[in-house]
Order: sequence, then C-alpha cells, then structure tokens
Amino acid sequence: MGGSNSTGRGKGPSPRAMPPVEEVDISAVRYRSPTMQAPHLTGFSLRVFLWLMEAPLLGPLVTSLLKSQNNMQQMLQQTLIPERPMYYPEYPPQDPELGVVLVGEDRDPVDRVHQALQCLPPYDPSARWMTEEKPPFLYWKIRDFAHAYRSAITTPSAVAEHVIAGVEEWNNKKPPMPMLIHFNADDLRKQAEASTRRFEQGNPISILDGIFVAIKDDIDCFPYPSKGATTFFDQIRTVEKDAVCVARLRKCGVIFIGKANMHELGLGVTGNNPNYGTARNPHSIDRYTGGSSSGPAALVSSGLCSVAIGTDGGGSVRIPSSLCGIVGFKTTYGRTDMTGVLCDSGTVEVASPLAASVEDAMLVYSAIAGSRPLEKLNLRPSQLCVPNLVSPDSSNILGSVKIGKYTEWFHDVSDCEISNTCEDALNLLCSTFGCQIADIILPELEEMRTAHVVSIGSESFCDLNPHYKAGRRTEFTLDTRTSLALFGSFTATDYVASQCIRRRIMYYHMEAFKKVDFIATPTTGITAPKIPPSALKSGESDYVVSAYLMRFVIAGNLLGLPAITVPVGHDKQGLPIGLQLIGRPWGEASLLRVASAVEEICLKKRNRPSAFYDILKA
Repeated sequence: MGGSNSTGRGKGPSPRAMPPVEEVDISAVRYRSPTMQAPHLTGFSLRVFLWLMEAPLLGPLVTSLLKSQNNMQQMLQQTLIPERPMYYPEYPPQDPELGVVLVGEDRDPVDRVHQALQCLPPYDPSARWMTEEKPPFLYWKIRDFAHAYRSAITTPSAVAEHVIAGVEEWNNKKPPMPMLIHFNADDLRKQAEASTRRFEQGNPISILDGIFVAIKDDIDCFPYPSKGATTFFDQIRTVEKDAVCVARLRKCGVIFIGKANMHELGLGVTGNNPNYGTARNPHSIDRYTGGSSSGPAALVSSGLCSVAIGTDGGGSVRIPSSLCGIVGFKTTYGRTDMTGVLCDSGTVEVASPLAASVEDAMLVYSAIAGSRPLEKLNLRPSQLCVPNLVSPDSSNILGSVKIGKYTEWFHDVSDCEISNTCEDALNLLCSTFGCQIADIILPELEEMRTAHVVSIGSESFCDLNPHYKAGRRTEFTLDTRTSLALFGSFTATDYVASQCIRRRIMYYHMEAFKKVDFIATPTTGITAPKIPPSALKSGESDYVVSAYLMRFVIAGNLLGLPAITVPVGHDKQGLPIGLQLIGRPWGEASLLRVASAVEEICLKKRNRPSAFYDILKA
C-alpha cells in the first residue's frame, strides 16, 4: 500500500492508518503485482458453490472468506482513511485543449456530425476503391459507405441484405453464438428502404445516413425490448422510446440492426451468456469476445456494422474491443446523457462507441455526446469538441505530447508479448511524431481495484435487489447470482471507505497529469481466453481471468477518465492486442488525436479476422 503505517498499541491488532494523500512519497512507492484468489467454476461445481453462497448460514462465511483472502476486509474495515468520500468523479476545472474545434453540445446532432466531418483529412475514393484482390485496409469506414451510396455504387437496401444474411448465419450455428439477441429483418429492411429513398431523392440527412449500427441490449432502442440479456427484464421494465444517445443517432439517419448480445446485466467481462448463447470472437471462434459488450464487439470486428454502442462500467467497451481487434472509446463520466440505459444511476458507467476505426468513433461520438442538465450543473464538463486533424498545427501538437508509463505495471501481463507489442507501438509513435515517454508511478492500484468492485457491485445490487427479493433470483444466470451474492455482502462501511479511496486515487492520477498528457497501458493483461465447453450451458465464474482482463481499465471507471483502446498487433496465436490511452478529464478530443496517430502507424500490423463479412463489396 502507498505508504501506510500502524498506530496505537491497544489490545488486538490496531487499525492501519493511511497517511493523508498529500504526504505520500510517491517516488518511494513499490509496485506489487495483485493476486486474485477465487475458484474457477463451471457446471456442477458452480451450482454447488452458488448453493453455498446463497445458503443463509453458510453464505456469509463463504463471502467473508473470499473477501479476506483478497485483503478486502483489511483494506475497507480495518484501515483509517483520512480523506473524505467522493461519491462520483469530481474533477478540478481543466485547461482548454489545443488544436480542437467546438462542436457545441446544444446544437443538433446532425450539425455536430457535419462539424466533426470537416475536421477529418479529405476523403480520397481512389485510395479506398482499388481493384486489387487484397485491399490495403481492413475495414470499410463510414465515409466509404457514404461515398458508395452517393455514387450509386450500392444502396442501403442492398447492404441490408448482406447484413441480414450474416446475422442469420451466426444465429443458426450449433451451438448458438448469436451476436444479436433481438433482430427483426423486416424492420431492418424498412429502415434501409427509407434511407435508400433519401439518397435517390438527393437528400441524405447526414454522413451517418444509411450507416448500420448495433445497440447493446442494456440501452433502449424502440421498438425492441431491453433485457440486459436476461430472460425476463422486459416483463418488469417496458421500453417506450429510444435512449437519448440512440435518439441522437436516429436523428442522423442511422439504421439500427437490432439489440446486441452481452454478458447478463453487464456483470462480467468475458461475454459468457447461457440464456441466448455466447457471442464468439471473430478472430478465433473458440474464444471469448470479452465483455460485457460482447455482441457489439463481435459485430464490428466481423464487419457486419461500422459502429456499435455499448456501455462501460468496468472496461465493458474497451476489453471486448481490445480482444476483437477494434477501437473502443470510453468517454468521461457524464459526457453522454445516460437516460434510457439500464445502468443509468451508477457512478462508473458511460455509453460509448465501439468502432472499426478511430475516425468512425469520432463521428459517432460527436453525434451521441451531450450531458444531462443535472450533470452539467454538478460535473461542469469542459466544452464538447473534436480534434482538428486537418490543421497545420496538428503534427506540432502531437510532437509536444508526453505519455506516462508506469513500467512495472505496464509489464505485469500474462505474456510479455502483450506489453512488448504495446511498447513497440509507443516507441514507433515517438520516433514518427516526436512524442515523449515519461516514467510515472501510480500508488494504491490494489486499493483502486477494490474500491471499484465495491462501487459497481453495490450500485448494481441496489438496482437489482428489489427484483431479487421479489422472487426473481432463480431467473438470473448462475454466474450473475454468484456476483450478486458477493455484492450483497458489501456493507455501508465498505461503500463509504471505497469512496474515500476514490478521492485518493483521483489525487494520484491528477498529480501524474501535471507531468504527462496521457497514461498508456496494455488494454488487457491477457489476450482472448478460450471458452470452456462446460461454460456454454450453465455459465462460468472465473475471477482470476476477469482480474487479468480488468487489470488496466479501472481508472476509466472509478475516476471517470476518458480512455480509448487501439489495436496495435497480434500475439503468436493471431489474437489481437490493444493499447490503452487514458486522458485527462473531458480530454476526449486530445485522446482521439493521439489514438488516430497510433492507429495510422500500426495499421499494417492488424489482420482481418477469420470470420469476416464484406457487406459493402459482397
């Protein structure tokens, strides 16, 4: 722990006391690799373990053992923490970003997207529409679809037929591995016909008109239900209109392909779902996509849509994006209005885009961003802007960028191939654009992980407890019930202590941001894990794998910082590796600029997945 000491000589062990955060000597902090202790369970063993956890007398003993094995009791109940609690991410006011264009939060989404479009390098059709067998790029971008529609190369209706064929192919596999769990081909055709008519009449709404987008099943997209990939949530919560972020996209002419599969209620990071079938990684279909936004990542990675909207409360956009070799962009907490999202009352979640490219993430971000009125008051967001990538200053700004790297943490991965690939990308960024890398230290990472699990766990349990108590418990998957049994054991003391830790961790990160502009890490500590066949039918509980997947993502959620994952290569098995960049609060535009540079230099190191659909040229 970052400089803790003991006080008092009373009876029994005296409580540890953390020094006030300002007094911690950060340079003296030593990195300790976290050890997560929990059994790996599937099938019968998972049922037995769950029975123990839910048993009235044995349950408290089992959860207590789990928590003490992982040092949670000592950290939250036996430690004096001098800071006052911070119940949601609060940031000091930030300096304006350099080289950006304001897109105006209160403007119409169509105008904002048009403004963002002007900030991209000019579109060159000749570079994108070559006749070679193997095109020099991986994915068609939004501007490629827009060009194809405007040049009458194809129509949204024609593309829709390829999307329908691809979705149905995955839905009909044995065992089922659906990317979408609510899908209506007729509705998709209707939307595509309306878009096709607009192009024929010469009046498309925006660059996003006719672009195919998937929506994660915890975000409202009328007329579909929002089940959070449970079997029953639509019975207790009806959908009457689009979530705010979906309504903003619909205004721009987007075509919604349906509701994407996910880890049930977002309470896991593998993407396992026994209710509907588990979405598979397009790079290797015997492996997980990562979660909880599993369907969105699989759809974008396989080429079936350019963009999907997911939610990220514990890496749930960045983890699957990294494992599936695409871009995952988590915005600052409060940047996007969460009205109409199942997890809209927590303090760690945002709705954000998963995209085939940084450019596409930027266009969709400019459409969906915009805080709720209350959050404008409480959080005081900096103005909504995007990077001006065509300004002559852009390369000078890149040349002055400083990237922070906590070396011991950066290399604490399951295989050094992951961190070496990420380090190569950073070195290439420096040699190409003149950026600098600086060593930093981030204390109390273990405390951060604990504070995050208690925060997201308590907030989720609070939301679900009434249904749990009303007899719905047995309708959740075994894995969700295991998590809820643990979350239900957290006390008010645990929650408040976690919010005190949140304030400490915020201080350490803001200190680092005085020296550097971004913090770089691998996105995950492992590449895509194999799916145990026994986990398909009844689910899986594997906190050790989850801890590896979540190792580097927590600051984005507990502290609400913006973060992006960009694909930078593959491991020996051909599985994608992502580099994560974490930015200053409200620093999305600067983050997009650097991410775009990383993407550009690593493009040749990316491979198309084995399961891929060319819906534009097909």
